[in-house]
Amino acid sequence: MKHGWTKFSLCTSLALGLLSSLAAFAQRSDIALNRANELTVAGLRPGRDTLAEAFKRYDAKYLSRDPAAEGTKQWRDTCTGRELRVELDGRSLIQAITVSALAPKEGQCDYRRFEGLGVKDWYSGRGLRLGDSRDRITLLYGEPNSSGPSVKGSTEMEFLYYSFDWAGSDVPQVLEIHCARDTGRVVEITLAFQSL
Repeated sequence: MKHGWTKFSLCTSLALGLLSSLAAFAQRSDIALNRANELTVAGLRPGRDTLAEAFKRYDAKYLSRDPAAEGTKQWRDTCTGRELRVELDGRSLIQAITVSALAPKEGQCDYRRFEGLGVKDWYSGRGLRLGDSRDRITLLYGEPNSSGPSVKGSTEMEFLYYSFDWAGSDVPQVLEIHCARDTGRVVEITLAFQSL
């Protein structure tokens, strides 16, 4: 082999190696770009906001009365089966926020009352809403840390779990999303400060 060919071959090998390294870096960057954490659901931030902040956004007169749910406050639209639930610690600091379309429908449809619940504000900080598609979830948050089948009541679902421990301990740590298996649509979103 001539000396010129050896030099050309070496340069080509180095160039291909560099391109391969750049492609791997770009792929890792794409993964990092798709990874996004969440801070709020329904305008509330677990680990930061208290029950008093929830009452500023959602009127206490619309609370569901459930004496068995100590440490939990619920606003429920019995006409549509939508529910906002906050779980509190002993100091009334919100630990978890759930918006759900799985609450029982009782057929009591006083629409004026439900306008006061602020259901239109029940979405995540990145804009995920009940009824959104499974594809929208991955567009907003990337691929989940884990997923699998789940059942709540009689509804078969897909469960998506996101852990945000990489974002630091001062932000919510867990996002759980349930999608109806038959439609692929979001039926429940939970954001929690501590692991559930």
